[in-house]
Amino acid sequence: MSNPNLRTILLVEDSLPDAEMAMDALGAANLANPVVHVEDGVECLDWMERRGRHADRPAGDPAVILLDIKMPRMDGLEVLTHLRTQEKWKRVPVVILSSSREESDLARSWDLGVNAYVLKPVDVAQFFTAVQTLGHFWAVLNQRPESE
Repeated sequence: MSNPNLRTILLVEDSLPDAEMAMDALGAANLANPVVHVEDGVECLDWMERRGRHADRPAGDPAVILLDIKMPRMDGLEVLTHLRTQEKWKRVPVVILSSSREESDLARSWDLGVNAYVLKPVDVAQFFTAVQTLGHFWAVLNQRPESE
């Protein structure tokens, strides 16, 4: 039975192998939080707005959004821009989880209000450990004020 007080971890990742690895890592971290995977920025905003195939999802913001940058239809920086311009989502933690080492992506992410920028390690074990640590911190340890 799921706990309705546990916030979802929203994983926004277009690479199925990376998404599966992240989901496995979050599962291995023994987090009670549900994890939802969406494949691009458009679907992320659909999930946040509870529209389309996500219209019947339970209400509430995620504990954290793990957001890739390089995605089709709408990239992670566009999603972050949209989230940070909406008063209702300004406090939702967003962690960029990307293989992009471009200085412009890093600088723009911080300018837009990202909470953390984590490079996807090439090494599978490092990636697994990094995602487990992120999930535990943002879903369990981090406390944020409730929306007003």
